[in-house]
Amino acid sequence: MKIIIFGLGNFGMSLALSLTETGNEVIGVDKDLTKADMMKDKIAHSVCMDSTNELGYQALPMKQADMAVVAIGENEGAAIITTAIIKKMSNAKVISRSLSPIHDTVLQAMGIVSIVHPEQEAAEKLTNKINLKNIVDNFKIDAKYSISEIKTPPKFVGKSIVDLNIRAEYKLNIITILRKKEKTNIIGNTTSIMEVIGIPAADTVIEKNDILVVFGLNDNISKICDKNS
Repeated sequence: MKIIIFGLGNFGMSLALSLTETGNEVIGVDKDLTKADMMKDKIAHSVCMDSTNELGYQALPMKQADMAVVAIGENEGAAIITTAIIKKMSNAKVISRSLSPIHDTVLQAMGIVSIVHPEQEAAEKLTNKINLKNIVDNFKIDAKYSISEIKTPPKFVGKSIVDLNIRAEYKLNIITILRKKEKTNIIGNTTSIMEVIGIPAADTVIEKNDILVVFGLNDNISKICDKNS
């Protein structure tokens, strides 16, 4: 996809690099020349411009963009004006970062469906990792459900998925398993990587140090983590 990101702070920069690494054509925009220059060799193109100035958009392929992300994190007014100009000049899907509840309300009034809160979401994710001692990572689906990576409970080791009957016992679904694998590079050094084994079959046997990727109610994920303490 062709994606334009407005605001190259920590969030915007990280997003631009990640999207580029996954095969997207990313154009980064920031009024700070230093930030724009920092990204010029790392993404498809970077532009130094004030995104609140409508005339500056003539330098951007707004009509060809599939998505525009407003990642501005320091100036709520600039973020709102930028979002309004994008809505006026393009039919691209707009994802906008919100800085406050009022900002949320304004974005919703503008018809923005995809609103992100990076700091809040990062805090919630860290809270889950702290509260659930054996959780490796967590993706919140909504207030009740999550997809979580959990350390394999010792009593699961050596047993198959059908033997464990996790769906009935814990009301969780195992989506996949991350398994440690030794990999040797071209100069002979060996490193350990976590490899996805795909969709596990009923007879897949759980190994020590496996990471189980499970989906279910947060309460049930918490229970299985407690058993792993």
